[in-house]
Amino acid sequence: MISTVTVTTISTITTISSITSVAAVGMVAALSIAAMLTLVAFLTTRELVSIRTEGSSQRISQFLNVGIIPLLMVFVVVIAIAISQAL
Repeated sequence: MISTVTVTTISTITTISSITSVAAVGMVAALSIAAMLTLVAFLTTRELVSIRTEGSSQRISQFLNVGIIPLLMVFVVVIAIAISQAL
C-alpha cells in the first residue's frame, strides 16, 4: 500500500515538474519576443527622432539609450542561448 502511494506521489510530482518546465520555457520565449519588439521600437523611434536637429529631439534620443542599452544586452544573451542550443 505504501509503495503504491509513493509511486503515485512521485509520478504526480514528475508530471507537475514537466508541466512547470514547459510553462517556464514558454514564458521565457514570450518575454524574449517582447524584449526584441521593444528594442526594435526604441531603435526606430531613436532614428526618427535623431533626424530632427532640435534640442528636445536630441534629448529624447539620449533618453532612449537608457532603454536601448539593456535591451541590447538581453538581445545578445538570447542570441547566445539560441546558438548554444542549436549546437
